[in-house]
Amino acid sequence: MGNKQTVFTPEQLDAYQDATFFTRKEILRLFDRYRDLAPQLVPLDYTNKPEVKLPYELIGSMPELKDNPFRQRIAEVFSEDGEGNMTLDDFLDMFSVMSEMAPRDLKAYYAFKIYADFNNDDYICKSDLEKTVNKLTRKELTPEEVCLVCNKVIDEADLDNDGKLSLEDFQHMIVRAPDFLSTFHIRI
Repeated sequence: MGNKQTVFTPEQLDAYQDATFFTRKEILRLFDRYRDLAPQLVPLDYTNKPEVKLPYELIGSMPELKDNPFRQRIAEVFSEDGEGNMTLDDFLDMFSVMSEMAPRDLKAYYAFKIYADFNNDDYICKSDLEKTVNKLTRKELTPEEVCLVCNKVIDEADLDNDGKLSLEDFQHMIVRAPDFLSTFHIRI
């Protein structure tokens, strides 16, 4: 762990602290985690904001993500390039949203993007739900069972009966799921 050697300007640390739900110490600890993924790529001196982007393969191999069926989607949603390659800012954003300190609405927005809106049209349609169910069940359900689950979800959560779920529909569904906040997180 190189916290004592890591160089950020005080303004950079303030900015990271303002943009996340972390203390300075936690930010430095996350920087160490980021750097540990590829020490040859990530310099200790960040005072000049180096252009460093770690490839998805490294991000997806982290213990917190490697067994998650949505690991690639998580990385894609939080990466600026949309392909899962992450800058330090992307990495901090991901951990911040997934922290226990992030508000429910923010978590719901990102859960909507990660777990359901695969075609990025700001709605969850039946094909989005099919992908979600198949990932969650690791494709162990028959197509008929997947269809049944998807129809049930849409029937119960589609507040305006338009055949798809909006972010508002999704948030309403999350409110009824008391375990959501405790399961949508990554510990640092």
